[in-house]
Amino acid sequence: MASQNALDRIQGYLRQLTPQERSRLLVEMERLQGCGQGLAGTDDILQALRTEIRGSGQAAEKVGTPARLFFEALQPVLVEWPPERANRGQISRGSIGVIWEWINQFLLPAMAREYATKSEHLIATNDVRGAQRAAAEFQVKVVKSLENMMKSGEALAQARANFARYTSSPATIDDLNKMISVLRTHEALGAFCTGLPERIKEFDGDVLTRARKQLDVIRNKHSEALPFALSVLTRRLRAPWQVIRLATKIAESKDVAAVAATPYAIAVDMTLDHLNDRRAALCQALRINKVPIAKDILTDIYDIEYAFRVRLDGLAGSDWGTRLDQLMEAVATDLAKEIHNIPGNLHHVLGSRSLHSHDTLAGRLTFLAWKARDALTAPPAALRKMLNIGHRAAS
Repeated sequence: MASQNALDRIQGYLRQLTPQERSRLLVEMERLQGCGQGLAGTDDILQALRTEIRGSGQAAEKVGTPARLFFEALQPVLVEWPPERANRGQISRGSIGVIWEWINQFLLPAMAREYATKSEHLIATNDVRGAQRAAAEFQVKVVKSLENMMKSGEALAQARANFARYTSSPATIDDLNKMISVLRTHEALGAFCTGLPERIKEFDGDVLTRARKQLDVIRNKHSEALPFALSVLTRRLRAPWQVIRLATKIAESKDVAAVAATPYAIAVDMTLDHLNDRRAALCQALRINKVPIAKDILTDIYDIEYAFRVRLDGLAGSDWGTRLDQLMEAVATDLAKEIHNIPGNLHHVLGSRSLHSHDTLAGRLTFLAWKARDALTAPPAALRKMLNIGHRAAS
């Protein structure tokens, strides 16, 4: 904790900034903290920033109503973590304010002002549909302008330089690219979202078949939208790792190469992304000493690892297997590093074998049952391999 004199100096400096500068500084520091890149004293500076913003009567920088309408199509794929952690089907919410400011200041300033004025008037007169149409019209103009910009290396380099005025994250430009894809295909994505159940308890059987048919339409007509459709689907699964069934259920075998050859191999990559997100959540729970939450997250992590090892053969040496091993090693490292924050009488909670439910006799029998079911359609060589794996699992 910084001394009172240091806090007074920080607040004195913050008062010299404009309201916009204070808001952008707050957004950027929160982003860096979310990336695990916070500097010494970050918490004190953030506290001083928030105090100064509240004291001045200034609201923290938020996306206004015209912008909310403009970005409405992105809502299903927005995530709270920084753009560096957003996968191919996700867009960081923190990028939205930066992108909107850049559109207004650099991309289409005159059209942006015209749209904002028109939108605010329509909203004030309760013409919601009119405001939505205005947003859609401005989206078309922005997308066309961005498509032209992306064709020019010079224009793209200038855009990166302009983004640097608002954020130090180079990944924001990736979110801009993803925004283009979502806006181009938002009608198809909207139809996909509408056709999905709000909550999917078990992603199998008829539910899986119907979802794949819907995804086939997306993949065949709007291939760039597939990662975002998968992101929406994953959010609605009670067990997000089950999205890998899109690939494993149609593969010729459980071999990594066979699964990677399916049109839904990206689902496996996104499940590994989800595992990494759970690892980050575990770190956060450990840092703030939330042991019950950490226990639940750790159980989830072990379940995901088990799902990979039981549903995919030949992981060793593969890209997926290497990444899985690296993530699980990172989990072990995180536990070792953060365990000092946990009271000694609770250490056993995170080390309990009960978290590895699949190491129990019932778990091993389940593993054997999976392998036996696979063996029904496997060729003799694959059958011998499965039996060997099952023998090791049961021993």
